[in-house]
Amino acid sequence: MLDQPDKAPPDPFGPATLGPLRLRNRVIKAATFEGMSAGGVVSPSLIDFHRRMAAGGVAMTTVSYVAVSRDGRGAPNELYIHDGAAEGLAEIARAVHAEGAAISAQLGHAGAVGTIRKRYLGPSATRTITGTRVHAISAAEIDAVVEDFATGAGMLAAAGFDAVELHFGHHYLVSAFLSPRWNRRKDSYGGPVQNRARLALRILAAVRDRVGSAMAVTAKLNMTDGIRGGLDVADSIEVARLLAADGRLDALELSAGGSQANQMFMFRGDPPRKEMAAALPGIQGAVFRLAGPVLFRRYPFREAYLLPMARQFRAAVPLPLVLLGGINTVDTIRQAMAEGFDFVAMGRALLRDPALVGKMADGSATRGNCIHCNKCVPSIYSGTRCVLDHPEPLYVGNPGPMP
Repeated sequence: MLDQPDKAPPDPFGPATLGPLRLRNRVIKAATFEGMSAGGVVSPSLIDFHRRMAAGGVAMTTVSYVAVSRDGRGAPNELYIHDGAAEGLAEIARAVHAEGAAISAQLGHAGAVGTIRKRYLGPSATRTITGTRVHAISAAEIDAVVEDFATGAGMLAAAGFDAVELHFGHHYLVSAFLSPRWNRRKDSYGGPVQNRARLALRILAAVRDRVGSAMAVTAKLNMTDGIRGGLDVADSIEVARLLAADGRLDALELSAGGSQANQMFMFRGDPPRKEMAAALPGIQGAVFRLAGPVLFRRYPFREAYLLPMARQFRAAVPLPLVLLGGINTVDTIRQAMAEGFDFVAMGRALLRDPALVGKMADGSATRGNCIHCNKCVPSIYSGTRCVLDHPEPLYVGNPGPMP
């Protein structure tokens, strides 16, 4: 939906349409990696996490993150697509539906992002910020990744999921292909932005062909990588236009920054350096204690901090857009609707108060109580939560091998 000044903005707490879906409002629980899936399967803790989000009033909750393959994982206790995951996926879908909400899953390949031992893949041969070797993905491996996305979307559809969010952001594999920082290829996947977007477009086509028209397909896209030499706004707008012209995407969620470098660009607010060093095991924690000021820079928090950048996309891209980033108040949500955004996505505010959307809808709350300390970020290793209200681990699983 583009700006239509002659029309009143929609009620953010009234029913809305997303592709084939009829949602009860326009507030989506953003993907926030939960770290509750030892063995790569759905746990009771993960079901309870999303049941609480659904009961709290969101239109749709997003399970995060689901890797398209075992090698596509980025962290311990992470869901990935395999036969053993199917039953749990169906169970969590039923639990969310019973609370009146829709359910989506963020589907992706972590590429060179990760804290587990694996063969790291990227568009080109490089090194991670910690010096780990990244292998240039081959043409045959690209084809396999595309098929893995389609297979994963098919499993989600069979499990009863209403939507799939394709992860094209945060320096993950597809994001790295979009970025001139990491994509130095000389073939049809490198060079001009149209080539760098080829993998994203192939994945979108394969997923839509697999799930048909009954499932909503969205994508998360970086507006900028937040690093020198990375994807910039102008190129990202061109990628968004290519995705829109393709005609297979139902909505685009706008994000920024990522996990290969400068992670706090995503979050803004206090950098939880001490807490992250404590959460990381062994040598990783020791390294982080030394490099924390470089790895976790300080970016002051501002309400709706991605809105100024997102306005450029709203003016240029004929797709429903989801606004993300520091959304904590009813006023901000209404402002987003007034400026032509179709949905908002909330993350940290709902970690502290899963019932916040319901309170906003009935008028008993006008803002969330998240203080943007970001101490929830290291909690991915013990069950993602607001540690101010829930200091004890929510989940204790096998942390898996660390590099």
